[in-house]
Amino acid sequence: MRVASIRYVIVAILLFNTFNSLYAQKSTIQFVVSMEKPATHTFHVVMNCKGFRGDSMDVKMPVWSPGYYQRLDFANNVQNFEATDPLSNITGWRKIPGNAWRVSNRSGSFILSYDVKTIRSFVGTPYLDERRGYILPAGVFLYPAGEIHHPVTVTIKPYSTWKNAATGLDSVAGKQFTYVAPDYDILYDSPILVGNLEELPEFFVKGIPHRFIAYKPGDFDKVSFINDLKKIVQTATAIMGDIPYKHYTFIGIGPGAGGIEHLNSATVSFDGSNQNLQQDRLKTYFFLAHEYFHHYNVKRIRPIELGPFDYDNGSRTKMLWVSEGLSVYYEYMIVKRAGLCTEDELFNAFRSNILAYEGKPGRLYQSLTESSYETWSDGPFGRTGDELNKTISYYDKGPAVGMLLDFKIRHETKNKKSLDDVMRTLYQEFYQQKKRGFTEDEFRQVCERVAGTSLANVFDYVSTTKEVDYKKYLQYAGLDIDTTSQEIPGGWWGISARQRNDSVFIANVDWNSPAWNAGLRQRNWILEIDGVKPDASAIEPVLKNKKPGDKVDLVVIEGNEKKNVSIVLGKKMEKPFTISRKPDMNKLQKDILESWLSDSKASKNK
Repeated sequence: MRVASIRYVIVAILLFNTFNSLYAQKSTIQFVVSMEKPATHTFHVVMNCKGFRGDSMDVKMPVWSPGYYQRLDFANNVQNFEATDPLSNITGWRKIPGNAWRVSNRSGSFILSYDVKTIRSFVGTPYLDERRGYILPAGVFLYPAGEIHHPVTVTIKPYSTWKNAATGLDSVAGKQFTYVAPDYDILYDSPILVGNLEELPEFFVKGIPHRFIAYKPGDFDKVSFINDLKKIVQTATAIMGDIPYKHYTFIGIGPGAGGIEHLNSATVSFDGSNQNLQQDRLKTYFFLAHEYFHHYNVKRIRPIELGPFDYDNGSRTKMLWVSEGLSVYYEYMIVKRAGLCTEDELFNAFRSNILAYEGKPGRLYQSLTESSYETWSDGPFGRTGDELNKTISYYDKGPAVGMLLDFKIRHETKNKKSLDDVMRTLYQEFYQQKKRGFTEDEFRQVCERVAGTSLANVFDYVSTTKEVDYKKYLQYAGLDIDTTSQEIPGGWWGISARQRNDSVFIANVDWNSPAWNAGLRQRNWILEIDGVKPDASAIEPVLKNKKPGDKVDLVVIEGNEKKNVSIVLGKKMEKPFTISRKPDMNKLQKDILESWLSDSKASKNK
C-alpha cells in the first residue's frame, strides 16, 4: 500500500473513532435512588437517559440476578412507572409483556420514575425497612435494551438518619453516595447496603485493601475475627497466585441465611453474636471462604454459559457442580490450610456432605450435571415435596467429587500436581488469556492434561448416577472411610420435627420410611404423640426408648384436616462414612496427605 493511502486510512479511522467517542460522551445513564419512607418497603428510582437515538427505546428489568440461579421476575415489583422528557413533558410509554417497557424517545432523552416494592429480606432480593436498605441492582435498575455495555452512574439518597453505605462499586471523587460502573454487568454485580453500618478494622493482602462492613454485626471479638478472615483471604489468593481486583468488601446484610458472590465483594447474612463457640465460628469461616473463593471460581473461572449473561431468560449450565460444588470443596481446604480448623473438623465437613448425598434416594435418579442444569426449576438444594426424592444437591455431591478428583490427580502425578493446578490453569488460560468461560469438554481436558491420564472413571460420577467408590480414591491419600451399614439404636419413623412457637411441625420425611409410607409429609402439624402434646426436642429421646415393631399414634393436621395416624416403627441401617487415617501408609500416601492438608506448595507463594 502507498504511504498516501496509509495516511488516508489513518485519518479516516481517527475521524471515525472521534465521532464515536463524541457520540458515546453524549449518551449518559444516571440513576438516583431514594428511600424517604423506609417503612413502606419501597425504593424510589429516577433514571435519566440522555443522547440516545431512535423514536423509542425499550427498557428492561432482569428476570434474575447472577449468583442466584432462580427466576425472580423483578419487573413484577415495579410500581408507579412514569416517563417525561428533559422539559418535564409527559412522554408516552407502554408496558410490554414480560420484563420491558417501551418509552417514546423523540427528543433523544427521557427521564423515568418508578418505585420498587420490596417484599422479602433476603440476600437474593432487594429489601428496605426502617433499619437498612439493601439494593440488589438487578432488582432495582432498568437497562436500555442493547445497551448492557453502557457506563452507569448511581447516586444514593439514604434515609435522613442513615450515615453510610457499603458496595464494591467505585466512588465518584468528591460526591458522597455516588458511584460509577463501566457497564451494567458490573452494576448488576455490585449490591449496595445503606444504613448505620459498622465497619470492622480494614486489612491488606499484598497491598490491596479489604473491608468488612455490616448492619448490626453483633458483639464478638472483632479483631480476632478480622485476623482470621485475613488468613482466609491470604490462603485463597496463594492458591491462585493473583489478586484481580483493586479493593474488596464483605457486606454483612444482617442475620439470616445465604450469601452471593461478586467480582470484588460478597453479600452475606451475618450475625457475629454466635461467633463464641468453635462450631459456630467454623461454620461462619467456611461460609465466608466459600463466598470469597467465588470471586475466582464462577466470577472469573466460569462455565461459558455464565457470561455474557442472559438477563431476559437466565443462563443455564451443566457445570454448577464446578462453580458451586468445587467452591464448597475449597471453602473447607482454605479454612484448614489457614490453620482455622483441625484435621478431624475437615474430615467431618466432607462426611456431612457425603451423608447428605448418600442419604437421598435422588442419588439413584439425578446426576451432577442434571442437578446443575435443572436448578432453575428444582432450586439449589433440589425439588420439594415428593419430588424431593428424585433430586440431589450439587452442594453435597460436588465437594465429594472434588476431593476424589484432587486425590486422583495427586496420585497419578506422584503428588507433583493437584486440583489447585487445574484451577490455576483455568484462571490463566480462559480468564486471563482467552477472556471467556470454558466448555464442559475444555474443563475435562484441562483436568486430564494436568493429571497426565484419562479421568473417565471420576467423570462418570459427574454425568451418571454410578455408585461412588470413596475407598478407592481416599486410599490414595492414606485415608479410609467406613461404608459398613450399621443399625441405628431405637425405633425409626423417618421424621425430622421442628418447633415453631408452641407447635411442632414436620420439617422432613425420609423417603420410604414408616412415616412416609403412612402418608405423612412436610409441613404437617403434629398435635399429639401417644396422646401427649409434643415438644420437638423431646421426640428423639422418646424414640430411642422404643424398638422396631413398636407403634406410635399421632394426631396431625394436614391442610385443614385433622387426622389420626398410626406408625409402626422400623429399623434404620446407615453407613457412617467416617473418614480416618489408615495406620499403614506408604511414602506417596503420606506425601499426598501432608501436602493436601497443608498445601505446602501454595504456602511458598504467600
